[in-house]
Amino acid sequence: MPNLLVSIVIPTYNEEAVINSALDRITQVATSLAIFNFEIIVVNDGSRDSTRRIVEERIMQDKRIKLLNLTRNFGHQIAVSAGLEKSSGDAAVVIDADLQDPPEIIEEFLRQWEKGFDVVYGVRANRLGESKFKRSSAWIFYRFLNKMTDLEIPPDTGDFRLVSRRVISAINAFPEKSRYLRGLISWTGYPSIGVSYVREPRLAGETKYPLKNMLRLAKEAVLSFSNRPLEIVVTLGVAIAATSLAASAWFAISKLFFGVPVPGWTALIVATTFLGGVQLLAIGIVGNYVGRIFHQVKGRPLYLIESTLGLEE
Repeated sequence: MPNLLVSIVIPTYNEEAVINSALDRITQVATSLAIFNFEIIVVNDGSRDSTRRIVEERIMQDKRIKLLNLTRNFGHQIAVSAGLEKSSGDAAVVIDADLQDPPEIIEEFLRQWEKGFDVVYGVRANRLGESKFKRSSAWIFYRFLNKMTDLEIPPDTGDFRLVSRRVISAINAFPEKSRYLRGLISWTGYPSIGVSYVREPRLAGETKYPLKNMLRLAKEAVLSFSNRPLEIVVTLGVAIAATSLAASAWFAISKLFFGVPVPGWTALIVATTFLGGVQLLAIGIVGNYVGRIFHQVKGRPLYLIESTLGLEE
């Protein structure tokens, strides 16, 4: 095992408040695991603060730290993908710079990897420092996702995980532009296991996943791995059409045989606005799928590199 290399990928965006502490703690943990060699790849995802300068200064002190600067902010999932693509390790660990995911868990990740698991993911047994709404919405999200998709994606997990080289190679070969990495990794089907841990409060700075970004990630997850939204719309359309036909027959019978007048404008307006809403919903869902096709067929690269430091071109 001493000849094996482990790449630690840290995606960053405006993390000047925590990046030094993160590198200190991660380096300390990695150094203590003397049985493995390691490299730390910091992916600067278009940061506008001093994150890049701080990392460059750290590289002057420790050549095991490497820097990948993207030309702009491509998003967390793309930044992780870039780090994995540039990694040289026999395995890679993905961890955020905010230290909510304790680096000490990496040691247990490596133990499970040695046992033959290609994917070792962190399971959040508890989430300290997060609001009840955040915890509840996250719990609902993972259960909803598994109901909506055709994959069994482990609940209560994030991107904090270890993946073996063959998983990395598979991920690098995927052509998707819109990426939900937790789903893609599950899709590979390689042996996996979870490791429970307590998620700590963010060390400093602001979260990069407010509610708006969480909703966007949820949408990407569902649309990437399921056609069920389209099936739901079709089912809803059939149900509305059947209800409309039944109501029309009832009104006709009531008028012809019982002399009961047809309900007036209120029922008409309610029915019209409801149908209009359903139609717009259906168009919106189809439009999202079409938009993803449009984004994919343009064939643009997943990301662009502005510069690197310590990494081979």
